[in-house]
Amino acid sequence: MWQYGTKFPARNLLGEFSRGNLDGFFAALRMTSLFPACAVRHLDLTPYSLLRIRGVSWLAMKYALGFLVLASSIALAQSSPSRPPITGISHIAVYAADASAAQHYYVDIVGCEKGPDPENPQGARYYVNSTQFVEVLPLADKSSHNRLAHLAYKTANAEKLRLYLKSKSVEVPASVEKAGDGSRWFNVKDPEGNTVQFVQPPAHPKVVNGAKLAGHHIIHVGMLVRDREKEDTFYRAILDFKPYWYGGMKPDKIDWVSQQTPESHDWLEYMLTSGPSGGGIQDVSQKQLGVLNHFSIGVVNMQQTYDTLKAANRLSSPNDHTQIGKDGKWQLNLFDPDGTRLEYMEFSNVQKPCCSDFTAPNPSPSER
Repeated sequence: MWQYGTKFPARNLLGEFSRGNLDGFFAALRMTSLFPACAVRHLDLTPYSLLRIRGVSWLAMKYALGFLVLASSIALAQSSPSRPPITGISHIAVYAADASAAQHYYVDIVGCEKGPDPENPQGARYYVNSTQFVEVLPLADKSSHNRLAHLAYKTANAEKLRLYLKSKSVEVPASVEKAGDGSRWFNVKDPEGNTVQFVQPPAHPKVVNGAKLAGHHIIHVGMLVRDREKEDTFYRAILDFKPYWYGGMKPDKIDWVSQQTPESHDWLEYMLTSGPSGGGIQDVSQKQLGVLNHFSIGVVNMQQTYDTLKAANRLSSPNDHTQIGKDGKWQLNLFDPDGTRLEYMEFSNVQKPCCSDFTAPNPSPSER
């Protein structure tokens, strides 16, 4: 049964007019969120009272009431926040047990440019480009296997996105934060309790040299997911992430599900615990979590990437070989000192992908 404040579609109310069902119309009108917007909220609009209005034809009444509902629908639409653009991946934030070891890896091996962390003075940022980076935070809970702090996505307007999520009954903070670099951000929790951050980049972001980087674009991030349908209620139904690809180690089993951010080709990959790394278990080890919770940097040519890293002594066994993934793309995996995986990946597939076709365009080197 419809309750007060629910969104009874205006087309249903107009349908009551066209059928001449005044009782149905007024019952619905009084119980919906349209009614408080009506100037006649406190008037007696029962069918009985309207019968006492002399000289008003049903046709005239029908048009008048239709206008009333149309005006109320417009008012409601204007009062419901729309989602501002979500324009790609901002960063991955990870915990490190040894800050010096993490710095050596991200600067000397990966080639990132280090900068201060405007959100957390105890952390550091390792830039891939001016608006994408790895945030490294000190490990507070040394008993935990988890090294993922949060995943973050870029938005054109953090405050508008906060209000939009609030309108969708997502618990949001009272206001957005403003970092020292001029960026704005806020955190929420997804249905499985993962911290998700939305960042509005500064008007004048940091200029990044990136001469040592093999690639300059974080094209996807991945995280452990136990319940795909549950997570879809947030990422797909509310945030409008769009399907991209799914697959598994075996053609008849789904281990990975990818969805692109709404206004870019960057994607989030669900790493299902049913997969080969999760193994279907609930207590996932630190090594397994490092495989599941990961990020990927796009490269144009994997062989050139491999040769460049190998020549500079930036590869070491056993992570010194390339392979073609089930999605048909060349990849090369590296791991930071705490086990978080970096997956170098070519932008486009060179083979037909297993299990499903791509349902959206691949990212391109020109996108950042």
